[in-house]
Amino acid sequence: MPVTTKRCYYEVLGVARGASEAEMKAAYRKLAMQHHPDRNPGDKDCEHRFKEINEAYDVLKDGDKRAAYDRFGHAAFEHGSNGAGHGFGADFGSAFPDIFEGIFGMGGARQRSSGRERGADLRFNMEITLEDAYAGKTAQMRLPTSVTCEACSGAGARAGTKPKVCQHCNGHGRIRHTQGGFFTLERTCPICQGRGQVIEDPCPSCAGSGRVTRERTLSVNIPPGVEDGTRIRLAGEGEAGVRGGPSGDLYIFLSLAAHEFFQRDGADLHCRVPISMVTAALGGEFEVPSIDGAKARVKVPAGTQSGRRFRLSGKGMPVLRSKQCGDMYVQVMAETPQNLTKRQRELLAEFEKLSSKETHPEASGFFSRVKDFFGSGARSA
Repeated sequence: MPVTTKRCYYEVLGVARGASEAEMKAAYRKLAMQHHPDRNPGDKDCEHRFKEINEAYDVLKDGDKRAAYDRFGHAAFEHGSNGAGHGFGADFGSAFPDIFEGIFGMGGARQRSSGRERGADLRFNMEITLEDAYAGKTAQMRLPTSVTCEACSGAGARAGTKPKVCQHCNGHGRIRHTQGGFFTLERTCPICQGRGQVIEDPCPSCAGSGRVTRERTLSVNIPPGVEDGTRIRLAGEGEAGVRGGPSGDLYIFLSLAAHEFFQRDGADLHCRVPISMVTAALGGEFEVPSIDGAKARVKVPAGTQSGRRFRLSGKGMPVLRSKQCGDMYVQVMAETPQNLTKRQRELLAEFEKLSSKETHPEASGFFSRVKDFFGSGARSA
C-alpha cells in the first residue's frame, strides 16, 4: 500500500516558519474561504485541501503543538498523540466563529438564548434656529416608537404563562448539521428564529413581540454652540427590546435653519450691510443686530470702499463646551443710487466735472495702466 507523505504545515498555509500568529490566521482565513466545500460542492480535491488546511492551522495556532512540530515534524503527532490528526473532526464553526459566522452560515458555541433582543436605534432630525444654537435650549419632541408592552411586561406571552424552551434546538437557537462526516455546520433554528424559546400563548396586546407602539414626549438639552450636523445621543430612548430585551438608543441630528441676517462660519458670524454712496464717501455710522439680541454700532470712516469688513470682537457664536466666543464680521456694500430725479442727476454730473485723480485714485490708476497697455501694444504692432 503506498505511503502518503504529508506536506509541511507551513507550506500548506503558505507562510514562513517564523510567521506570527496574525500572519498565520490571515493566511488560514483566505485559504479556508477559498477551498470551503460549500463554495466548491462535489469537488473532492477541495475537500482534501480544506482538511489539510485545517489540520495545519490546528497545530500551528497552538504554541505547544507548534514547538513540538518545529522540533520533531509530523512524527510529534503519530501513535495517537493529541495533535492535528484529531483536530479536523471538530466543529470548526466553534473554533473560528469570527470566520465562518455570516460567510457559510456556521457559528460557534453560543450561550442558551433567552429570546431577548436589543431594540433598534432611532434617528430624529430636529431643526433649530441660530438663536437656539447660540443660547442653547431644552427642546420638547413627540415621536412614535416601540415601548415595552405593559400587559405582559415585555415577555410576549399572555399573562399567567411563560415562553417555553424550543424543543427543536433545545433552547440553543441554532441547529447543527454534520456534512461529509468531517465538518459541522450551524444554522439558525427555523422554529424559534434563533431565540431559543417559543410562545404558545402570545399576549393579545403585542401579538407576542413584547412591545407596542406609543407616542412619547421627550426632552433634549441642546447646549450653546452646537453646529449644523451635531449629533445628540439619548441612551435607552430608542425602540424597546423584543421580549424584554434592552432598548436601543435615540440619535438626534441637529440642522440649523437659514438666518435672515447672519451666515455662520464655525464660531464666527458674517453679515452684509448695504450703505449709501454718500455714507461710504463722507463716513457715518449705523446699527446692526447681534445674535444675542442687542444692537451693535459700526462706524464707517470717510472713503470706505465697497466690500470692506469690520470686525466686532466676541460678537459671534460660543464655542461648544468652552467659554470662548467667535467674532462678528460686518461687510459693507456701497449701493449705487437708482431712480434719480432730474436735480439729483444734475448734482451728480456737476460732481463728476469737479472730480479728479485724487477723488477716484483707484479708477484713475487702472485706466491709466490700460492706456499705457494699449499704447505699448500699438507701438509693437
